[in-house]
Amino acid sequence: MEIHNPQATGTPLINGPRLSDRHREMARIGGTANGGVNRQALTPEDTQGRHRLLEWATARGYTAGIDPIGNLFIRRAGTRADLSPVMTGSHLDSQPTGGKYDGVYGVLAGLEVLETLDDHNVVTERPIELVVWMNEEGSRFGPVTMGSAVAAGAVPLERALAANDAKGVSVSEALARQIAELPPMERRPLGATGHAYIEAHIEQGPVLEQEARGIGVVSAIQGLHLYQVEVRGFEAHAGTTPSRHRKDALVAANALIAKLRAEVADPADVLRFTVGRFEVSPGSPHIVPGKVTFSIDLRHPDPEHLLCTGDRILELCSGEIEHCMVSANVVLRSTPVQFDARLVTAVRHAAEHRGLRYMSMVSGATHDAKYMADRTPSAMIFVPSEKGISHNELEHTDDEDLIAGAQILCDALLAAATMEL
Repeated sequence: MEIHNPQATGTPLINGPRLSDRHREMARIGGTANGGVNRQALTPEDTQGRHRLLEWATARGYTAGIDPIGNLFIRRAGTRADLSPVMTGSHLDSQPTGGKYDGVYGVLAGLEVLETLDDHNVVTERPIELVVWMNEEGSRFGPVTMGSAVAAGAVPLERALAANDAKGVSVSEALARQIAELPPMERRPLGATGHAYIEAHIEQGPVLEQEARGIGVVSAIQGLHLYQVEVRGFEAHAGTTPSRHRKDALVAANALIAKLRAEVADPADVLRFTVGRFEVSPGSPHIVPGKVTFSIDLRHPDPEHLLCTGDRILELCSGEIEHCMVSANVVLRSTPVQFDARLVTAVRHAAEHRGLRYMSMVSGATHDAKYMADRTPSAMIFVPSEKGISHNELEHTDDEDLIAGAQILCDALLAAATMEL
């Protein structure tokens, strides 16, 4: 994919080989035998990734800060420190069997923009700031997009710090350990805001590849509701308890999920319903299960449809099924968000000026940009995911697509720096 001469747009060309090399180096941190990464939030691997990023940043003279929930900020100074920054970023944490590009691409593309501006002696009035959001994935600690949600005030800091992983380690404990192992840096207050925020990310879906487009101009993010359901039965001996006397929580949970799927079925295939976590207790092969808990991830771009469907799920997840009691609670309700039209236009113009094939799209996945959009004019840039694979060790995006997306990010950030927003 050709990137046109910088004189065509008046902005500098990024260093593509450097970006590719940085990706390969970061992929070795938490790298798995199957070619993916396991770099979950606040683990030693996550700390190592942040440490390496800070080494690259401080070598350039950028300043670093961290807020109370562990969001990391790397700033390239502008000529006017009194102006709010133009921001970009994403996350370094991964799923347990994650890919090499999810999240980390937006971080490394942002760093590459900062370094490119240095390489070409580009001076900006506004500071340019790279944000590494803490625990975007929500795999070790819930909820998802924790760092940006806390920064935006959508999740209380105290609640987030009190969240525990499967081993009983709290965010507070793990974060304190990570901060102690990182270089000293400025302590930032909560409430990240800026003049503009543009996040680059892999698509995590098949659309761009299928349409042969190199750039996705993201106009919105669909809404996400997360529920936790508990089914309570009664533990009993697997060999001596007749079926008619059982209160089998696993049987009841399976029946409930089938009922829910039938109830929310969408012929247009716009609604997304996923049971992604399923836990059976006590987990012995010789005991009739006494309790099952499972998650429901519900997504739709229309807020009213999403809310009505969520309410129907809560209604169905109350009372009794198969002689077992059912209850549910709301873990997260994230409404759909529309991005700033002026920044979306800036991304589209950058793709046009570089001669890249692009398309407008709505993000099916939630991102940290969702919470930034509540406080700062925001937009997103997508690059293709091979075969639409993500949250998987086989996740892949070609170097040329990564480089093209980082170039559009550079162009759009420079345009945003001079815009009235």
